[in-house]
Formats: sequence, structure tokens, C-alpha cells
Amino acid sequence: MKRTLLLIIATVAVFSACQKKTENPAGELFAKIQQLYKQGKYSETLDSIESLRARYPRAIKERQQALRIWQEASLKMAQEDIALTDSALQATQLQMQQEQDIYKRNMLGVKRDSLQARYEAMIGVVRMIRKRMEQTK
Repeated sequence: MKRTLLLIIATVAVFSACQKKTENPAGELFAKIQQLYKQGKYSETLDSIESLRARYPRAIKERQQALRIWQEASLKMAQEDIALTDSALQATQLQMQQEQDIYKRNMLGVKRDSLQARYEAMIGVVRMIRKRMEQTK
């Protein structure tokens, strides 16, 4: 009986010693964040950074490095949004010039105004991100 109990304890000890122990799980998550950023998956990058902040509040080094990536990913997303909005704005303006029906032209004018407001707001976002990036250098 004692021998069986010792054998079980020894087996459990061996298996627990063989398990891979993660010394720095925050570092591993940060490596994943860097990989997502390099792949251009900016939305997933931001989600992973939020996860890092929530799960590892004491991982100061990783969080400081992630802040820079957060800013850069946010900047890239905003710039992509500006490009798409600008293209839609130009297409709407061209459509408006060619439209003969007054009602349709007015509706295109509303769409143009909305796109213009979005464009200007995103320009402001980019300015703010760049200013923050300069402050955190």
C-alpha cells in the first residue's frame, strides 16, 4: 500500500515536472501582438492589447511597449479609413455633378456632406494620434 502510494506520488511529480511552464505569459502575448501588427491585422492587434492590459496589469514593460504599437495601429486604421472615405467622397461628388434629377442630386448632397464630416473627423483623429505619439517619445 505504501509502495503504491509512493509510486503514484512519484509519477505525479514526474509529470508535473515535465509540463511546460510559462515564465512570462505577458511576454508571449506581447509577441503575438507584434506578429499581428506586422501582418496588418490592426483591429486584432488592438483587441489583443486590451486583453494584455486586462489580464496582466503589472506587466509594465510589455504594456509600455504595447502603447506604442496601439498608437501606430490606431494611426494606420485611421489612415485607411481616411483613404476609403476620400474615395467615396470623390465618387459621390462626381455622381452629383452628373445627376439630372434634383431629388437624387439633393440626396447625393446629403451623402457628400456626411462623408465630408467623416473625412474631417478622421483627419482630426490622425492629428491627435500623431501629437500623442510625439508626447510619448
